[in-house]
Amino acid sequence: MQLKQITLQLSKISAEQFVQRFGGLYEHSPWVAESVWADIGFTQSIDLEALSIRMKDVVDSATDDQKMTLLRAHPELAGKAAIQGALTAESTDEQSRARLDQCSKEEFNSFQKLNTEYNDKFGFPFIMAVRNSSREEILRSFELRVNNPPDLEFDTALKQVHQIALLRLQAASASEANS
Repeated sequence: MQLKQITLQLSKISAEQFVQRFGGLYEHSPWVAESVWADIGFTQSIDLEALSIRMKDVVDSATDDQKMTLLRAHPELAGKAAIQGALTAESTDEQSRARLDQCSKEEFNSFQKLNTEYNDKFGFPFIMAVRNSSREEILRSFELRVNNPPDLEFDTALKQVHQIALLRLQAASASEANS
């Protein structure tokens, strides 16, 4: 799925509106949108593909501490926040599309065990763009990635964060194009 050919007229929105609209693309990290606005807010317009690239560049050029904070902002899959109903609307939608809210007892126990093991090893939750994945695919990936070395998993998690942001932007652009 590609980004719809939508161009944002930046002269018609404020910094606050921009951050409100795009601050959730990167989970609980509005600083990404704030940084992009500081860089492009005085231009006339930007298309969604360029916006996606700009946001990715902001994250990629962030410090390792900022990246770690971004990773830690993500919820566990089928974890405590999901059970308590404390996920963002985007995360709730993504996890329900993957039917993580319909886990069998065995699957749920596997997720809980892997969440603990993964968090203990890497210091951040397992992150995967689950929107188009099945529970079985997610568990299989989880079981493989928990064995990765820390450097590789840090990079893999960041790639997944970018994929999640892109999927969220695509979903937003599709709903905007349909309205």
